[in-house]
Amino acid sequence: MTAIILIHCADQSGIVAKVTEFIHSNKGNILSLEQHVDRNAGQFFMRLKWDLDKFMIPKEKISEYFQTLIATPCGMTFDLYFSGQKPQMAVFVSRMSHCLYDILSRWESGDWLVDIPLIISNHTDMQPIAERFGIPYHCFPVTKDNKAEQEASQLALLKKNGIDLVVMARYMQVLSDDFLRHYPNQVINIHHSFLPAFAGAKPYHAACERGVKIIGATCHYATAELDAGPIIEQDVIRVSHKDSLETFIRKGKDLEKIVLSRGIFHHIQRKLLVYNNRTVVFG
Repeated sequence: MTAIILIHCADQSGIVAKVTEFIHSNKGNILSLEQHVDRNAGQFFMRLKWDLDKFMIPKEKISEYFQTLIATPCGMTFDLYFSGQKPQMAVFVSRMSHCLYDILSRWESGDWLVDIPLIISNHTDMQPIAERFGIPYHCFPVTKDNKAEQEASQLALLKKNGIDLVVMARYMQVLSDDFLRHYPNQVINIHHSFLPAFAGAKPYHAACERGVKIIGATCHYATAELDAGPIIEQDVIRVSHKDSLETFIRKGKDLEKIVLSRGIFHHIQRKLLVYNNRTVVFG
C-alpha cells in the first residue's frame, strides 16, 4: 500500500527536510517527491508518495500525527490519500456524446482507478449509452423555474452515492453557486478555448467564419464565475482555410475529449493543488 500527501504552506526554510524526516524516521520508503515554490506569492507546494509496507504509524493515525508534528508548527494545509481509495465520480451530460463515450471507455478499460456510480443529465438522449455500460442514469429536466429544486435533488443523489468528483462532460447547464459550494475544486468542466472571443451557442461557426488558425480546449474547475475557474489542462490544434465547418467541429470535439480526459486523470492521480484560482499540476 502507498500514501500520497499534497502539501501547501507559506514558503519557509526546512520544509522538505521536516517532511522527509517524518517519513524516514517512521520507516517509510519515499517513492516520489515533487515540489514547487511560487516566489511571487511566497508559497510552497509539494506532492510526496511513499510506501506504507513497513511504516510504523497505523494508517488511520497518519493524518493526526502529521497534523500535530508537522502541519500545525509549519502553518501547513495538507490532503492525505491512500492507494486503493477510488474516487467516486459522477458524470453530468446533456446531448453531446463525444466526451461521455471517451470517459466511459477509459473507465471500462481500467485505465482509470475510479468508480462511476451514476450519470446525471437534463435530457434522456444519452440514456442508451449509460445502459450499454451498465451505469444508472438519472434525468433531471432543468428550467429557470425548477433549477433550485432540481439541483437540490441532484445534490441529494450525489451525497447518497458518496460522490467526491463531478465531471461536466458537455453538460449545458450552469451550476449554481450553492451547488458548487458543496464541491469546491471537485467539479471539472470542459469548454472550447474561444471564450470570450467566440462565445455563444455556435463558437465553431463563428471561429470558422473568422478564419482562425488554431482552435483549442480548456479543462478547468468550475467556480461561481462562469468559465473562470482554475485551469487544469489546455491544448490547441492548427486549422486553416482548407478546413470546413464540419472539420472544425470534428477537430474541436476530438480536442475537447482529450483535454478533459487529461484533466480528470490529473485529479484522480492526486496531482493537483489549487491556490488563488491557479493550479499546480505535478508531473
